[in-house]
Amino acid sequence: MNIGTKIRELRKKRGVTQEQLAQSIGVSFQAVSKWENGVALPDITLVTVLASYFGVSTDELLNFSLKELEKEVKLISDKAYEFRESDPQKCREILENGLKLYPENDVLLNNLLYVTTDPDETIELASALIRNTTQSDVKYDAFRFLAYAYKQKGDLKSAAAAVEQIPEIYFTKLTEVAFLLEGKAKHNAAEKQKHISFENLVQMMWKLAECYEADGNMQAAIAETEKALELVKVFGDYRYDCYTEYFTNQINRMKK
Repeated sequence: MNIGTKIRELRKKRGVTQEQLAQSIGVSFQAVSKWENGVALPDITLVTVLASYFGVSTDELLNFSLKELEKEVKLISDKAYEFRESDPQKCREILENGLKLYPENDVLLNNLLYVTTDPDETIELASALIRNTTQSDVKYDAFRFLAYAYKQKGDLKSAAAAVEQIPEIYFTKLTEVAFLLEGKAKHNAAEKQKHISFENLVQMMWKLAECYEADGNMQAAIAETEKALELVKVFGDYRYDCYTEYFTNQINRMKK
């Protein structure tokens, strides 16, 4: 028995319609119909809601592993990520097809934010995630996108209000794994955090250069950008070649 069949059985046992069930748990009756007909699966965050509504355990509600659902969502997300930069439209199509299978899935919706270019669509999607997600990383990433969307619309007050909801944390899970664990886990965490930290560093150096330039201190702006360029060259990773070209062009522009 799949989860859709189980939901139908429990709903009929309780004597409620699809519309009544949908209204009680905050989804459309079309979503319930899709679940029961095996067209789609409920979002993972709704499993405990459904179990509580029917008065059963999640184990009774499910005859498949939640880990398998998460695995499927990760496969879709990873496939979409392959095309995020090279073909955003294909990335979007993969995610939208995934959402047909797993409606309102937080992870897939969060990934969709990365290829949504219309600020109004971004605001709508990010706001919905902020309201509904139970995952803190998804929530704060949604606040980040919300802030940029408001900035794109010229609403700096709303952008500032959104970014203020993101907590300031001076450590990451990756850094702690690198310090606490050993072997492959330590290596992978340190390698990934190294790239994140490096890119953040050179980006912030450029932001400082922008501030210096805005204040009319061109000498400091050029010096900061030259240091960032030198770091990129020292790092010697082809993934950051774009910074070499960008910083070189900015230095040439500022020296004119």
